[in-house]
Amino acid sequence: MVLGVIAGCTAFGEGAVTDWGALHLQEIGATPALAAAGYAGFSLAMACGRLAGNGLVHALGPSRVVTGGALLATAGALVVATVPDVGTVLAGFVLIGLGLANVFPIAIARAGARAGAGGVALASTVGYTGLLGGPPLLGIVAEAVGMPVAFAAVAALAAVAAALAVPAFGSGERALTAVRTAVARHTARLGVLHTQLSGPAADRRPYPGLEALGAH
Repeated sequence: MVLGVIAGCTAFGEGAVTDWGALHLQEIGATPALAAAGYAGFSLAMACGRLAGNGLVHALGPSRVVTGGALLATAGALVVATVPDVGTVLAGFVLIGLGLANVFPIAIARAGARAGAGGVALASTVGYTGLLGGPPLLGIVAEAVGMPVAFAAVAALAAVAAALAVPAFGSGERALTAVRTAVARHTARLGVLHTQLSGPAADRRPYPGLEALGAH
């Protein structure tokens, strides 16, 4: 469920930029061409982020990628909400795209790894609720208090996703690291054992456990 909430919080931001980004740019003085460029920049940044996502996950781990991405999206949404400058808002949309690029797919993948098809179904349902329900809710908020406040809500939800990612991914990564360490340690011991057993008898040195094996 927590992974679904993470996916939903970030999908809310994706839907907000897709449906309301151009209007926000026009409200602060952008031409129609620049308003369209906002979504183009967001989409291109998200595509680039996902292309680099696999390498980032291998290098940093899913917890850091999700947390860092959500925080980057938080910063971008805050820029959009607080700085009424066309160029700065365009840059904010790029930051949101880069930040959100890998959060949703990693959250769904982790849900599947933990709970199988049922986990994917639950996380996807909650996640797409944010994607589909976010833009109408954002429109209501924008009508009542203005578009900047609406994008501040995007920043708040991205920050929630970052906070939830720490407990949601941290324990799994610690367990995976422990398993990798144990496998590496035993692989090294097996390598030493193989070298000793395959070499000349005179060169063999005592190895922990060999005496016990010989006794049996």
